[in-house]
Amino acid sequence: MQALDALKNRISHGKLQAPGPTQEQRADIEAAALRAADHGNLRPWRYLYISDEGLKSLGELYLKAALLDKPGLDESQKERFLKMPLRAPCLYVAIANIIEHPKVPREEQLMAAAASVQNMITAAFALGVGAYWRSGDMAFHQVVKDGLGLQVNEEIVGFVYMGTPQIPKRSAPELQVPDFFQNWPN
Repeated sequence: MQALDALKNRISHGKLQAPGPTQEQRADIEAAALRAADHGNLRPWRYLYISDEGLKSLGELYLKAALLDKPGLDESQKERFLKMPLRAPCLYVAIANIIEHPKVPREEQLMAAAASVQNMITAAFALGVGAYWRSGDMAFHQVVKDGLGLQVNEEIVGFVYMGTPQIPKRSAPELQVPDFFQNWPN
């Protein structure tokens, strides 16, 4: 797929199944993540790749976090937390690794980490791999951050689920460029 085609037509695939990306596809997706725009070349990101039994362990971590907030969860609610990571055969935890720097503030480093994730999901789309970027409460929960080994200077930017789309690819929504771009001054 041509780069512009992927950039203009990328969509998220919310329903994913096995198989996940191959080793070769993962290598390309990961290499694309490293080419994100990055003021100061700090590379303020890192990733955890989770599959197989790791997904179940992540579900247990989610449940531990949820029970800390709401000890009275019923069985169906507990099961929901356990199953959350099982939405796909694998996922990446995208982590912003904020580095103290006199010219590159925290916000710019978070944006660079997010740009890295965008590169990943666009590369996945170009390779025919379904991808979905999620965040939610678990991305910000201290129990989850601690359980994943994040340092005090790190934040989860999101969970990037990957696999084979369960439903046929839909078209990207039609957006009108003039609705988003204007000349200034007019």
